Amino acid sequence: MIEFGIEFVPRDLYWKTTFYAIQAEKIGFDYLWITDHFNNRNVYVSLAIISAYTERIKIGLGVTNPYLVHPVVTAQVVATLNEIAPDRMVCGLGVGDRTTLQMVNVKQTKPLATIRESVRIIRDISSGKSLEMNGEIFTLLGARLNFKIVNPVPVFVGAQGPKMLALAAEIGDGVLINASHSKDVENAMKFVYEGMERSGKKPDDLNISVYTSFSIASDYDKAFKAVVPVVAYIVAGSPEMILERHGISCEIADKIRDAIVHGQWKEAFSCVDNAMAEAFSICGTPETCVEKIDRLVKAGVNQIVAGSPIGPNMRESINMIATQVFPQFKK
Repeated sequence: MIEFGIEFVPRDLYWKTTFYAIQAEKIGFDYLWITDHFNNRNVYVSLAIISAYTERIKIGLGVTNPYLVHPVVTAQVVATLNEIAPDRMVCGLGVGDRTTLQMVNVKQTKPLATIRESVRIIRDISSGKSLEMNGEIFTLLGARLNFKIVNPVPVFVGAQGPKMLALAAEIGDGVLINASHSKDVENAMKFVYEGMERSGKKPDDLNISVYTSFSIASDYDKAFKAVVPVVAYIVAGSPEMILERHGISCEIADKIRDAIVHGQWKEAFSCVDNAMAEAFSICGTPETCVEKIDRLVKAGVNQIVAGSPIGPNMRESINMIATQVFPQFKK
């Protein structure tokens, strides 16, 4: 069965994000993901408020990173939120956004070891265990939480490169494939299966999710205009091999990244063209979006996450997904 998630970036006032979360639950989304970047409103506060106004939808960090937030803090937070919303909390973990981390001069060092150790810490600590650990990255001397744990929190690992995709499938309860184009997802699935084989998992043991940049509207130009800022960030943070796969020059990506870091938004966004939107988003009319989602489903994923910006008008675009996209996949 195909599930649908939706991602919100907590830029707006808390009540707006909460309103959209309520709307998403009512119309049938299965998961709600809130991004974690230091320059937006706090993800944990956002999730706490949203959990109080929703009843069914699963809610999660989408995603946090261990470079700015120590994994024991993440474990503490998800365990606490899981008390507020029992069996609904999920934890998304990744290496973070390269461009945003560059703003605070934080480097994504030893990403595979960092994520592997972080997943163990979050899973054990949020399950109520005491953890002794002398790792390559983290050292814990009997760390544990001083309150009763409700239930373990599933850990999803965000991934894009081959080694991280395989690791995510090996150690995660779910994989968040950071891609929108079927070509990237089909390639990613090779490494997901590799990681599953390494850990002895079967497809039913893993939630394989595609974390897309999504923009739906009745008019393509409106959908494109809305998705430009998000695509700019994706291009700026994409590995060279991904850019090459879609015929996007590293020079252009560097130019966009430099402009974003220095707050030159007009210059950064003006570099984004239709080819970039095609490569790094699901963008267009409902018919176009359905076609692109169908390709991802056929590639083997079981959750589609409609990520930022959703569309030019958040409320209308959410309703459009429910009325014109869901019926094609939710029977």
